[in-house]
Amino acid sequence: MKLTSLLATVALSAATVLSHAHSFQLGAISIGHPYARATTAAQPTGGAYLTLTNKGADDRLLSASADVAKSVELHRMTMEGDVMHMRRLDAVDVPAGQTVELKPGALHVMLVGLKAPLQQGDHFPMTLKFEKAGEVTVQVNVEAADAMHDMKHGM
Repeated sequence: MKLTSLLATVALSAATVLSHAHSFQLGAISIGHPYARATTAAQPTGGAYLTLTNKGADDRLLSASADVAKSVELHRMTMEGDVMHMRRLDAVDVPAGQTVELKPGALHVMLVGLKAPLQQGDHFPMTLKFEKAGEVTVQVNVEAADAMHDMKHGM
């Protein structure tokens, strides 16, 4: 029993380290560190975040899909004065030679109608569809509810 616990702890530690360093490639587009924040049972929506680096011609992220939610939408969150606005987007431009960050409080993937809470340590597949590059399925790691990558505090 103790060996099983030790092995589980080692596996969890390894998974935690690896969860912070995964990326995917689709032609000239690199998809860096897809992750989602853990949610509670009371949360009907969640967010997924990633970085898109385009070393080729201009492209656009047209859609995303994942079985963990009833629908998946591309969104932009902005602050206008003291009011937060969230707008659904038809696409996210990924210009040639640029990096586009989908992160909390800005561009992101909205998981609408979660079928179950997203639990830290889990992962799920999400398919991204680009106008030119095509489709790729990435693994989204579920991280702590307060996970933030390359985002400045104090929005």
